[in-house]
Amino acid sequence: AGSGDVRTPLIPALRRQRQIEDIITKMQDDKTGGVPIRTVKSFLSKIPSVVTGTDVVQWLMKNLSIEDPVEAIHLGSLIAAQGYIFPISDHVLTMKDDGTFYRFQAPYFWPSNCWEPENTDYAIYLCKRTMQNKARLELADYEAENLARLQRAFARKWEFIFMQAEAQVKIDRKKDKTERKILDSQERAFWDVHRPVPGCVNTTEMDIRKCRRLKNPQKVKKSVYGVTEESQSQSPVHIPSQPIRKTTKDDIRKQITFLNAQIDRHCLKMSKVAESLIAYTEQYVEYDPFITPAEPSNPWISDDITLWDIEMSKEPSQQRVKRWGFSFDEILKDQVGRDQFLRFLESEFSSENLRFWLAVQDLKKQPLQDVANRVEEIWQEFLAPGAPSAINLDSHSYEITSQNVKDGGRYTFEDAQEHIYKLMKSDSYARFLRSSAYQDLLLAKKKGKSLAGKRLTGLMQSS
Repeated sequence: AGSGDVRTPLIPALRRQRQIEDIITKMQDDKTGGVPIRTVKSFLSKIPSVVTGTDVVQWLMKNLSIEDPVEAIHLGSLIAAQGYIFPISDHVLTMKDDGTFYRFQAPYFWPSNCWEPENTDYAIYLCKRTMQNKARLELADYEAENLARLQRAFARKWEFIFMQAEAQVKIDRKKDKTERKILDSQERAFWDVHRPVPGCVNTTEMDIRKCRRLKNPQKVKKSVYGVTEESQSQSPVHIPSQPIRKTTKDDIRKQITFLNAQIDRHCLKMSKVAESLIAYTEQYVEYDPFITPAEPSNPWISDDITLWDIEMSKEPSQQRVKRWGFSFDEILKDQVGRDQFLRFLESEFSSENLRFWLAVQDLKKQPLQDVANRVEEIWQEFLAPGAPSAINLDSHSYEITSQNVKDGGRYTFEDAQEHIYKLMKSDSYARFLRSSAYQDLLLAKKKGKSLAGKRLTGLMQSS
């Protein structure tokens, strides 16, 4: 009876937790005479990985030297109340000495993980249940009420919760049917402990997890679905009785590091991300051969290799020229596009930027024995004092590159290359798209395409 007193000191509570987990581990060990776990055949179905209440009670009496069955049932109920073992027919966490089927909880959901699930976790779980078309996963009345209440409370972030639930459902559908059935029951049992059925005792009001937090109030809080967040605040119930430790310089430094990391995070609404993804898909739809048939024909399914000849040609198609305007990377990865862009830079007397970027890209592919010589050549041509094709670097990048050259490697010019890339992307590339050279090329290809189409139509009509 003493093991059920949640007001006992911290150390005995932790000791009891370890003892319970040792009992559960031995109970599942077949080699040392654990409780027989079996699959039971039911009408038109099978119930996997279950034990009966009688099996559990008998094992406790035999292995823990308990003579009174009532005491064994009481101990089993205390273990079940903590969520280590649960009935599959209902959600009342008690032990019965009969043929009621029970299932062991996965260690992932054990109380030793010190989870204190948030309402957002519970909202994700309930939302996920509504997406699964299974009678055994239908929401009970109290769960439906909780879901409606949470949806009102998290109205602004409900889109995020829905997306999380949807992702969980997609992952679950990839699992084996039997495994999925077991995991569903284990997850539901976890919430039976933390969000119990109305009328049942909530064993987590002052349980081991919260007792342990008294010892370490700054402990990182873990989410059921893997999201970790550092807890900096405590509710009045959890204020430790001992005086709070004074903040040190290391604590301030850690807090500054954490806040700087949060500032650098780029946060977007899910709706904006979805709009961006849709726009990207629509932009590239005509370049996807699975969606838009290749013109004039697909060489992979026919004997016509005209498409390959067009791609190898130095005279780019209108579709290819149009793609250069999608992004700076598109023009850099197209040989003809790079040539056109280089001509434009030569007209602006800044071609050394692209030539430097290409030289650094080529350096990364050089054999190891040639890297040192190539590093020196690039340095002398683009960066050394009095270099014939000097590029414009900021002092910070130049200082880093100067140090890297002393022990040259494939990535010696990484900082300098990134600086030049951003410079070309924000300045030269934008001017290239507005230039008459690119516009004339784009219009010429459109005109050529339309003339070819008219000529083809005329030939068909004459024939």
